[in-house]
Amino acid sequence: MTAPLATNAADLVAVSVAGSIAHPGFPGLPAEPYRLAADGTAFLLPTYGGIVYNVSVGDRAFGWAADCIHPGVSIRQAEDTRNRGLNVYACIGNRAKVMTGQAAGSVGVVTGKSGRFSEQVILHFPKEARTKMAVGDQILIRSEGMGLALTDHPEVMLKGIAPNLLSLLPCRHEGARIEFGVAARIPAHLVGAGLGLTSEGGSIHMQSTDRAQLAERGLDKLRLGDLVALEDTDSRYNHGYLRGAHAIGVVCATDGPRAGYGPGICLLMTAPSGQLGSFLTDTANIADLMGVEA
Repeated sequence: MTAPLATNAADLVAVSVAGSIAHPGFPGLPAEPYRLAADGTAFLLPTYGGIVYNVSVGDRAFGWAADCIHPGVSIRQAEDTRNRGLNVYACIGNRAKVMTGQAAGSVGVVTGKSGRFSEQVILHFPKEARTKMAVGDQILIRSEGMGLALTDHPEVMLKGIAPNLLSLLPCRHEGARIEFGVAARIPAHLVGAGLGLTSEGGSIHMQSTDRAQLAERGLDKLRLGDLVALEDTDSRYNHGYLRGAHAIGVVCATDGPRAGYGPGICLLMTAPSGQLGSFLTDTANIADLMGVEA
């Protein structure tokens, strides 16, 4: 049996953050809701935001008639600086509670984030609760995880992961190196939109235009909630290529037709030069690990 991870969880501060259920929108010019697929074809499909009734964490990440859909419920703050606080403070695995509306009292969990032009926090609630929710309902999150560190592995930087989820991840120690179980590894040349941006909050996408490459690597079988490793990717302060670096995140949004915008990935940890590794396992999905209610 693997020994429990040594962390500073006892020193963390738990604080409330909140947002309201976001209305779906169309980024870009108001008169141009159409977007371009990788082959230049114009498309009009549902995108991020709102209450998604039939896509949940644990479901497939590919095959939906959608453009980077957030499973479950997406929330944000109307004012940008407060919304940035919500996006950074909320940690994957944090508890969320509906405070207003017909679904008041329903309890869920943070499962992802999106970044850049669409900073939203993604939450899972049971499908029955989602049918009672409305755009604008207020949801409160108990934020706990900012400042979390692996005390025996200080070179590994944790990002936006709740202590309760960290304790559930499959892992093994090899001297100074620590490895976590993942469903798949993504090579650096398939890391897409989000490169160069800050790694605090938000997400990064994998590339999915080359379907033969995805099939060859088994990436076309990814599920929402799968833990994945980004090879040769340094995400300590922003996302970029670095040989020998490693990052691990969770698939939090579906695939889309645009070049560079395959499934979205919310980063959980990273290290620059061999201190962090990964191994393949079939028990690397946060929906299964946390036992979320469908």
